[in-house]
Amino acid sequence: MTIKKVLLLGDQRLRKQSAPVENWGSPLQKIKIDLADTLGFLKEKYGLGRALAAPQIGCLQQAIYYNSGQEQIFMINPCIIEKSRDKFPVWDSCYSFKVAFFVRVFRHRRIKVRYWDELGQEKETEFTDDLAELFQHEIDHLQGCLATDYLEDNKEIIMREEWEKLKKD
Repeated sequence: MTIKKVLLLGDQRLRKQSAPVENWGSPLQKIKIDLADTLGFLKEKYGLGRALAAPQIGCLQQAIYYNSGQEQIFMINPCIIEKSRDKFPVWDSCYSFKVAFFVRVFRHRRIKVRYWDELGQEKETEFTDDLAELFQHEIDHLQGCLATDYLEDNKEIIMREEWEKLKKD
């Protein structure tokens, strides 16, 4: 099991654009294993989360690993090719924030993503609501963009403890 250190807000590597994956061989499998093992550890540590982008573990490659418990997706070179006009507010956090605080941002309610799987097969998948929000967040990481970049009002930041109270209501 390989647990990688997650880069934290302020680390300039999180602000760099990731390179497209060009080698579908063993380096890609190592990225997948590192993301999967690290995500599993983080989910247990923080009690939430479903995905991790390669730049968050210091690997500036366009790769995202998602695991809901029922479904796993390993996206390579993902690109949003369609977005709904309709947006909705979400409280967004990040492992790169140690899930210590949340920011209220607006995300597209529906997106269509083109990506390649680990076998090199091209895929197009439509995501709505919470999965649309999640994959927008993860794809942003590949562009060097963080949830805090979407913050429109500095009063829209809350600590996790306060977010937990909101969830109960």
